[in-house]
Amino acid sequence: MITVLTGGTGGAKFVDGLRQIIPPEDLTIIVNTGDDMLWWGLHISPDIDSILYMLAGKISEERGWGVERDTFFALKTMREMGEPGWFNVGDRDLALHILRTRLLADGNALSEATAEIAQRLGIEARVLPMTNSRLETRVLTAAGELTFQQYFVQRRYQDEVKAIRFAGASGAIPAPGVLDAIRSSRQILLAPSNPVTSIGPILAVPGIREALRETNAPVAAVSPIVGTTAVTGPAGALLSSQGFAVSIAGVADFYRDFLDLLVVDEQDANAAAELRDRKESSDAPHVHVTSTIMRNNNARIALAKSTIAACHQFSSTLSAAQQA
Repeated sequence: MITVLTGGTGGAKFVDGLRQIIPPEDLTIIVNTGDDMLWWGLHISPDIDSILYMLAGKISEERGWGVERDTFFALKTMREMGEPGWFNVGDRDLALHILRTRLLADGNALSEATAEIAQRLGIEARVLPMTNSRLETRVLTAAGELTFQQYFVQRRYQDEVKAIRFAGASGAIPAPGVLDAIRSSRQILLAPSNPVTSIGPILAVPGIREALRETNAPVAAVSPIVGTTAVTGPAGALLSSQGFAVSIAGVADFYRDFLDLLVVDEQDANAAAELRDRKESSDAPHVHVTSTIMRNNNARIALAKSTIAACHQFSSTLSAAQQA
C-alpha cells in the first residue's frame, strides 16, 4: 500500500498521477481538514472535495477545484439576497455539501461521511480525513486572526502573515485508519502541497508526526518550491513566516525529523547538490531530481512514477547498506 498526505490543488494533481498507475485498493490518501468551514450552514471540506472530485473524474481542470462545467445560480441568488458570496460554491458542488452535512447531522463522523460519499461516487481508493476532531487553521495578520479560507480566498493571501496556529490540535485524534496506514505502508508520499497550511495541520494531529518518524516505510516529499518561489499559492510566504528558507532546503528543514527523500525539480539541480553535501554532517534527506511541474496529464503520471521509483531505489540502497 502507498499512503499519501495531501491538501490543496497541487496535491490533487499529484494524486491524479498516482491513481493512474496504482491499483485503487493499494492507495490510501490522508487529507488535510484544517481548511474545513461552515458556509450557509453547510460543512465544506475543500481539500477532501478536491480529492474526491479528482478520483471520480469530476474536477474542473480549468479552476483546479469544484466540479467540471458547474453553474453558479445558487451563489448568484444568495448574493442577491444579501448573503455572503465570497466563497465560490457551484450548484453541483452544493449537492455534495448538502449530503455531507446531512450525514454528519445523522451522527456519522467525518471519516464515515467521506467513505459514504466516496462509495457513491464510485471511488475505490481509500480517502481518510486526518481527524474527525475539529481542527482549524488560523492565520494571524495585521487585520486580525483569520480562518484559512478568509486569508486564502476572501483576501487572496495578500496579508502579511505573522503567525499560524492550529486551533483544537492538542485535543485532536487521528481518524480511524490513519495511523495504521502510515505504519503498514510500503511507501509514504507527501504531495507537493503547502507544507505549512496543507501538510502542517496533518502533522499537528497528535500521533501522526510520531508515526511518520517510527514507520519502516520510506517517507518522501515532493517540493512545492522551485528555486525561491512556490509553484502556486502562498507556500513561499508561509514558509518564510515560520522562519524557514523559501527553497528546497527550507522544505527539507520543515520535514526534517521524519523525511527520508526529497523530490525536487530539475531547476534545483545545483541546490540539490548542496543539500546532498549537507547530508554528510546532518540529518538532511536524500534528494531526487526530476521534473515536478505538472503542466498536463503526462507530467502528472511521470512525476508519480519518478517518485515511486526513487522510493524503491532508496529502500534498495538502504537495505544493501544494512546488509553490508
